[in-house]
Amino acid sequence: MEAEVDKLELMFQKADSDLDYIQYRLEYEIKTNHPDSAGEKNPVTLLKELSAIKSRYQTLYARFKPVAIEQKETKSCIYTTMNKTMTMIQELQKQTDVELSPLTEEEKTVTEQLKSHMPHL
Repeated sequence: MEAEVDKLELMFQKADSDLDYIQYRLEYEIKTNHPDSAGEKNPVTLLKELSAIKSRYQTLYARFKPVAIEQKETKSCIYTTMNKTMTMIQELQKQTDVELSPLTEEEKTVTEQLKSHMPHL
């Protein structure tokens, strides 16, 4: 989950950079190639629309950032709880000398999936 959040954050940063570059290129193209374009949509209006899109993007990113932080904190709490629980179970097994039956195939699959998402376990 953390990798996906980091990837999404990088995508937002790249999109922001791409929008800056597009705006720069449009301004340059308009100045050099179309100083007096008639009958077409006003390039200044297009640039303002691009700025509005960038502003909406930045608002979306600002909303996303706290969610990403909260996800990381939640993931950390889950890791901690899982580690404590697993340690307690292992201690109980040692104290009681209880031998557990082997895991079923479904339990093995779930265990592997859990380990792949929680490498600290």
